[in-house]
Amino acid sequence: MDSFKGIRFKKETAKRFQTFSRTHFKSHTEAMATMLDFFFYNEISPKEKLGPTGRTIEAKLLKRINAVIAIMRVVEKTQTKPTVAMLSALFEQTEPVEKKLILEKNRSEEMGQVRSREKDAVINNTQK
Repeated sequence: MDSFKGIRFKKETAKRFQTFSRTHFKSHTEAMATMLDFFFYNEISPKEKLGPTGRTIEAKLLKRINAVIAIMRVVEKTQTKPTVAMLSALFEQTEPVEKKLILEKNRSEEMGQVRSREKDAVINNTQK
């Protein structure tokens, strides 16, 4: 039978260790041995920080995912939709609507004639 040796701990620390040991191990000796082995084999110190926690990693990933979504939306608006519209216009083979040049004048403007609809619009705008 192995012999035991007494170690002095503060009451709060001893109670914390006992509750931890009871929930995860069969005995306090097994709990302490496993913890010491963990630190020895992984060559880390208990005072050393192991790095980012799961929560911080998750928060960083969510930020990056949101950034990627925003980039994809911009690409869709600026590149995909206009390209699809141009391709569909090419496949439909419709002739584009001819717009008048800015320098081109109507004959009615040259002659000074005003149409009746335009007269009504001018009269209605002045009366309001």
